[in-house]
Amino acid sequence: MKWTGARYTDTPTVEVRTWIDAPPERVWALVSDISLMPDMSRELQSVAWLDGATGPAVGARFLGHSKHDALGEWSTTSYVVEYEPGRRFAWAVQDPADPSAVWRFRLHAGDGGTDLSQWMQMGPGRSGLCEAIDRMPEKEQKIVFVRLRELEQNMTATLKQIKKRAEAG
Repeated sequence: MKWTGARYTDTPTVEVRTWIDAPPERVWALVSDISLMPDMSRELQSVAWLDGATGPAVGARFLGHSKHDALGEWSTTSYVVEYEPGRRFAWAVQDPADPSAVWRFRLHAGDGGTDLSQWMQMGPGRSGLCEAIDRMPEKEQKIVFVRLRELEQNMTATLKQIKKRAEAG
């Protein structure tokens, strides 16, 4: 990740991608099953669908519980905002109209495999990171950069796990 000098209000993004030697259907089964994500994520500890939902659909909600050594523990409600089976799955964290983050998986089939990307946008709504920025506003750009770099590393690890599982069949 390169230094951009981004501030939280810039709604900075990070994206990672990997090629998976497996059909999109197999990759999609992993990406769209949120119950698998805690095993593949460094921060996400647990996740559960809400309101009787059993899987992704636009408007469906899920509760996630996360943990980070420096940021502590927190729970968030996420709303599925994009859902195109086999191609795209995205959710907004907290308030879909003013999310604290937006996350997205995209799949593209080709050459007998799948190009998988994971993308994340900070803000524009407030998140726990804003508390650190409020305490040290002169360090906002560094706080944002460090968190983006950390998210990039975590997302890379998640995609590595998805790739391993998909290619194993």
